[in-house]
Amino acid sequence: MPFKHPKVVSVFLNKGRKLHTTRSWDFLRLEKDGAIPAGSLWKKSRFGSDTIIGNLDTGVWPESKSFSDEGMGPIPSKWRGTCQSDINDGVRCNRKLIGARYFNKGYSALLGGKLNDTYRTARDHQGHGSHTLSTAGGNFVHGASVFGYGNGTAKGGSPNAHVAAYKVCWPPIDDNECFDADLMAAFDAAISDGVDVLSVSVGGDPTEFFNDGISIGAFHAVKAGISVVLSAGNSGPTPGTVSNASPWMFTVGASTLDREFTSYVELGNNKHLKGASLAPVTLPSRTSYPLISAEQAKAANASAADAILCQPGSLDPKKAKGKILACLRGGNGRLDKGKQALLAGAAGMILANSEETGNEVIADPHLLPATHINFTDGATVFAYIKSTKNPTAYITPVNTELGTKPAPFMASFSSRGPSLIEPSILKPDITAPGVSIIAAFTEYAGPTEDESDKRKMPFTSQSGTSMSCPHVSGIVGLIKSLHPDWSPAAIKSAIMTSARTRDNTGKPMVDSSNKRATPFAYGSGHVRPNAAMDPGLVYDLKVDDYLNFLCARGYNESMIRRFSEKPYACPKSYNLANFNYPSISVPQLSGSATVTRKVKNVGSPGTYKARVRSPAGVTVSVKPSTLTFKKIGEEKEFRVTFKSKGDGQPAGYAFGRLIWSDGRHHVRSPLVVKHK
Repeated sequence: MPFKHPKVVSVFLNKGRKLHTTRSWDFLRLEKDGAIPAGSLWKKSRFGSDTIIGNLDTGVWPESKSFSDEGMGPIPSKWRGTCQSDINDGVRCNRKLIGARYFNKGYSALLGGKLNDTYRTARDHQGHGSHTLSTAGGNFVHGASVFGYGNGTAKGGSPNAHVAAYKVCWPPIDDNECFDADLMAAFDAAISDGVDVLSVSVGGDPTEFFNDGISIGAFHAVKAGISVVLSAGNSGPTPGTVSNASPWMFTVGASTLDREFTSYVELGNNKHLKGASLAPVTLPSRTSYPLISAEQAKAANASAADAILCQPGSLDPKKAKGKILACLRGGNGRLDKGKQALLAGAAGMILANSEETGNEVIADPHLLPATHINFTDGATVFAYIKSTKNPTAYITPVNTELGTKPAPFMASFSSRGPSLIEPSILKPDITAPGVSIIAAFTEYAGPTEDESDKRKMPFTSQSGTSMSCPHVSGIVGLIKSLHPDWSPAAIKSAIMTSARTRDNTGKPMVDSSNKRATPFAYGSGHVRPNAAMDPGLVYDLKVDDYLNFLCARGYNESMIRRFSEKPYACPKSYNLANFNYPSISVPQLSGSATVTRKVKNVGSPGTYKARVRSPAGVTVSVKPSTLTFKKIGEEKEFRVTFKSKGDGQPAGYAFGRLIWSDGRHHVRSPLVVKHK
C-alpha cells in the first residue's frame, strides 16, 4: 500500500483539474511597431537566452514554427530532461523544444482501463498546451494570423528561451482534464530536469494548501529556485473564486489588449453595433437578413430558456433557416452556440452578453458569420426584434483595429479575490493580456475543438487566464536571464511592485461592466516588463518563511512534511500579518493593526520615502517613513499601522496603496482592509 512506503509523505485524493497567447508584446512595450526600443527588457535580457521554461498542459505540437530552433543557441549544459517518444508519434525535440514528456498514471487510474497509444504521447491533440507554451517562449514566426486577421510576427515573451512540454491533461472525465497525481509527477520531473520557470495554466476550486497537489508541487519547485506561474481561474466575476492562491505561487488574472477584431451588426433601423469576431465566413450577399431571437426558433420539445442560449437540440431548423439568430451568452460555450445555429440552418448569429458579462466581448473563430456584442447592445437588438414587425440585420466582415481604448480592462471571466483559503494574502497577484490572444495551435483539431470542425490552423485566438499566465511566465524568463541570482520571490516582487493600475486613457482600470476595478481583480495591477527589470527594492522570501507561514496557519508536523519533506520546527510565535508579501491585506480590522515588512535594495544606493493613499475609513502610518540604502543586498524593515476611524465605517473592503520612491523607482504595494 502506498502510504506505508517510507518516502511517501502523504496520500490524498487524486483531484481533477480544468485547463484554464501577437499584439501583446507591443502593448506591453517590449517592442514598438515592430522595432525594439533600446530600453526594452528584450534587449537587456537577450530575449530570455539560456532560460528554460517548462509548461504543464496538454502537450505540444512540435512541428509548429513557434518551436523551430532557427537562431537558437546550444541546449544549456544543466538540462537533464528527455524527449519521450514511446510510440512512433513523430515527437522530435531540437534546440528550442528541448523536452517533451507525458504523465497519465493518475488519469489512467480514474479511467479504470488500459490506455491506447493516443494516451502515450506528449503530442498535443487539443491545442491548449501549444498555445500556452508558444506564448511563454515561442520563437519568432513571421506572417502568423488567424484567417488573415491579426497578421504579424508571433513570438513568446522569452523568444530565445528553451522550452519543455509536460503533458498532464487529457480528454475530460467529469469535466476535469488534469489530475493531481500526474501534475505532481510532472512537477517532480521538471525539477530534476532543470527548468528555470514553470508555467501552469491549470486549476480547480480553491483548496486548502496541504490538500492541493498543484500547491505542493509548486512549493517543491520554488524550494529548488524555480518560479511557478499559474492562472487565477475563469470563474469570475464572482468574488472569492480565485484559485492557485498559495503565497509561493505567482497567480495571474486576465485583462484585454488594445487590439480588437471588429464585426458590426447593422440593424434594419440603421443602428450600428460594434461586436467582436474571427469568423472567416461572411454573409453571401450585402443585403439584410431576417432577424429573430433564438427563443423564437425554439424546438417544440425545448424550453425557451435553453433556446435563447442556443443550447444543443433547442432550435427548430424550420424556424431558423436563412435567418440571423440572436443568442444569449451563458450555459454552453460561445463557439458551440454558433455550431447549433449553423446546424439549424441559420444564416448568421449575434451573440449578446448577459448583464454579468457586461462589456467583455471575445473574438472567436465561429463556424458561420457571427459577432459578439456587449450587454447594452444586446438589449438594443432584443428590443428592436420585439418592436418591429419584420426585423432585419446584417453582420459586417471582420476588421482588425489597433490602439483601441480603454485598454486594458478586466475580463469578466477572470477569477476574483479575496482568497477564501487565506484572505491575508491578496490574490490574484497581477493581471496580463488574456483576451483574444493569437498563438500556436495543434493541427490535429479545428479551432472550435469540435470533431465536426475540419479547419486546420497553425495559429488561433484563445481567451482565458490560461492565456495571461504564460505572458507572465515569459516575462519571468526574461528577468531570470537578466538576474539569474534573484529568488522566485524577488522576481515576483519586481513584477508586482512595478505594475500599473491605469489604462491607456490614463484613468483607473475598469472591469467589464465599466465599474472601477479593484485589487481583487488585478492584484498589484497590469504587468509592465520594462519597469520590472529595475524595481529598486524587492520584498524577498526564503523557504523557511513559507514554512513559518504554514505554521502560523496552524499546520501540524505531518501537514508541514508534505512541503518540507523533513521535520520542521515551527517558531514559538509567528504572525501571518508579518509575512513579507509585496501586497498588504488586513482581513479583519477592528481598532488598529500593525504589519511588518522588509525590503531589499537591488538597485543603486539611495533614499526612499514612503507615500500612502489610505483606504477609506482608515488612517495609515509608516515607520520609519524614510529608508536609506548604501549598497546592493542591504535590507531594511518598516512597520505599517492601520487605525480604523471609529464606528460607522462601511462594512466590506477598502483599498489603498503604499509607494516607496527614491525619485526614480516607484515600489508600489496595494493595501486591502476589511472593516470588522
